[in-house]
Amino acid sequence: MNVITKTVQLPDGRTITIETGKVAKQADGSAVLRMGNTVLLATVCAAKEAVPGTDFMPLQVDYREQYAAAGRFPGGFTKREGKASDNEILTSRLVDRVLRPLFPSDFHTEVYVQVMLFSADGIDQPDALAGFAASAALAASDIPFECPISEVRVARVNGEYVIDPTFEQMKEADMDIMVGATKENIMMVEGEMDEVSEQDLIGALKAAHEAIKPMCVLQEELSKELGTDTKREYDDEVNDEDLRQQIKDELYQAAYDITKQALAKQERQDAFDKLIADFLEKYDAAHSDLSDDDLDEKHAEAQRYYSDVMRDAMRRCVLDEGIRLDGRKTTEIRPIWCEVSPLPMPHGSSIFTRGETQSLTTCTLGTKLDEKMVDDVLDKSYMRFLLHYNFPPFCTGEAKAQRGVGRREIGHGHLAWRALKGQIPADFPYTVRLVSQILESNGSSSMATVCAGTLALMDAGVPMKKPVSGIAMGLIKNPGEEKYAILSDILGDEYHFSDMDFKTTGKKDCLTSTQMDIKCDGLIFEKKKKALLQAKQGREYILGKLTDTIAEPRKELKPQVPRIEAFEIPKEYIGAVIGPGGKIIQQMQEETGATITIDEVDGVGKIQVSAPNKESIDAAMQKIKAIVAVPEVGEVYEGTVRSIMPYGCFVEILPGKDGLLHISEIDWKRLETVEEAGIHEGDKIKVKLLEIDPKTGKYKLSHRVLLEKPEGYVERERRPRGERRPRGERRNDRRPRPETNNEHTETND
Repeated sequence: MNVITKTVQLPDGRTITIETGKVAKQADGSAVLRMGNTVLLATVCAAKEAVPGTDFMPLQVDYREQYAAAGRFPGGFTKREGKASDNEILTSRLVDRVLRPLFPSDFHTEVYVQVMLFSADGIDQPDALAGFAASAALAASDIPFECPISEVRVARVNGEYVIDPTFEQMKEADMDIMVGATKENIMMVEGEMDEVSEQDLIGALKAAHEAIKPMCVLQEELSKELGTDTKREYDDEVNDEDLRQQIKDELYQAAYDITKQALAKQERQDAFDKLIADFLEKYDAAHSDLSDDDLDEKHAEAQRYYSDVMRDAMRRCVLDEGIRLDGRKTTEIRPIWCEVSPLPMPHGSSIFTRGETQSLTTCTLGTKLDEKMVDDVLDKSYMRFLLHYNFPPFCTGEAKAQRGVGRREIGHGHLAWRALKGQIPADFPYTVRLVSQILESNGSSSMATVCAGTLALMDAGVPMKKPVSGIAMGLIKNPGEEKYAILSDILGDEYHFSDMDFKTTGKKDCLTSTQMDIKCDGLIFEKKKKALLQAKQGREYILGKLTDTIAEPRKELKPQVPRIEAFEIPKEYIGAVIGPGGKIIQQMQEETGATITIDEVDGVGKIQVSAPNKESIDAAMQKIKAIVAVPEVGEVYEGTVRSIMPYGCFVEILPGKDGLLHISEIDWKRLETVEEAGIHEGDKIKVKLLEIDPKTGKYKLSHRVLLEKPEGYVERERRPRGERRPRGERRNDRRPRPETNNEHTETND
């Protein structure tokens, strides 16, 4: 067993250990990562050869967390891990986005990367370690891969950048950024911020990259010791260089001319398709000697070469003439139009259209019962702000069925959620759900979701702290050239041929979230900074369009929105409101038609009462306040007679609080029995609280003081008690006890 262990130290002194050669040895590569008591296993397997006809990189990254890692049972009926959670999918995407660009472009063999969390101490965050573990497994294999990578989370805590912060440290952080990079270049960025500037983000990226460099060096050393620095040979592409050159010679200029025409998306695609279709028709006529199978193979190659030609034509048109596919300048934003309340019944709705990208977003306001329960391995909590992103096939003109929610929808929705969540006030009593339906798509639909979400929130009357807008940026830079171009508000095709996809969202003066994918080497921080500043200008322009449509959140909620009243009660009254087995709270909900929720937070009971109308809310609140109310001397209550005794009756003045109404306090006239006054159990009667016994806490009630005193009424005098002798005298006056014998006395028969 050839076990190799490598260790790297973080800036704060904590260590991460990589071990290989001990477990999962039948995989092409495997690595165990340890940080404290957190342990992950990463494995990588590649097929022996590519599937014929594959012209892309079939990479699959799967990150999974075992509930046993935290000493927990999975939920559900089967009590075993099921489909991937949103958190696991998002972590898988983060790793995928860093690894994918580093496989050779002509390598088309299926590769499966699996990262499993086997131990979690609840201190360190395992998702930040998954990329490092996956890359270490690749380094321990002979699978072709350009260079090692790693990922770290960087947070800013009390003004200082912290690498891979703990869960506890994240509570104080105003920045949560995940960064993936090689030793030479940053490849991926994603995260959220609170009141953070562009310069602060650049500082975080620099700190993250410095921490990643030694992790990459560690993997290079690991590969050399294992002998896996020399990768396997492969032959996944069959190329016809003559055909490649022919397509370049005959179609490049034509593709360049189409690029300059600024056609609409579908029209442009039709023009590009016709160009290759005409070429293939002529090619088939000139090669009639080839079989159908050979021609199909040549067609596949031609399509691949033609994609490269279109890419080169689009890039050169931008670099040399500053002309983009739709005719815009590099800094220009597509035409924007917005609308709020296009739908009558949703609590809030909006349409945001930018060029050929359009989002219809709805906002729904719910109660605490509508919160989403998160039950991950290391996170069991509730979410009160939800954002769902849907991308139906018709938005791009595709004729196919919609098959549920994929990883792309989850990732795009999460980015928009990050952008907006910080703008919902903490004391806003509603649970908020945004749903973005992409009706048209030609690039940057996630940023359209952010903009439409802002409009829908304000239309619903959610008191946002500040409106938020978003923009997607691109970059074109050819290797060996100093010339480059930064593109604002990129199209779908520009995303595919550019070297960077950079999304930022924010308020007027700061960022709220970001996502960056970089496909080229040597992108220095100055270029990143320039891209951020250009994005800020575009974001501010878009923000102006949003505020022109609706300047601020509506002051009043729409009539169909359920009303919510929230207030606090002392902790000791929570049980009284709920009642045994929930009896009291359930009864109140049935009687009033309101929904009542209660939670203990920070030593107080937080209550929410919601209902479609004010009458139900008022009735429920009256009942709750009656339970928690403290009786006050001198106050008048409408009580219920609970029991009748010979000396009076007991009246419930507040829920669970009974007082004695003495027979003498029922009426001004003398009563022999309570029934004589016409009082029966269950009757309602108004009483005044006269006194609270300081020792026993018992309540003394009166009804007669609320009645008019009869004219000439004279209070009946009580008979005076005889004078009492002093205690000592009474003892001395007692008769002496007769003398008795302790023994049994005999009796006469």
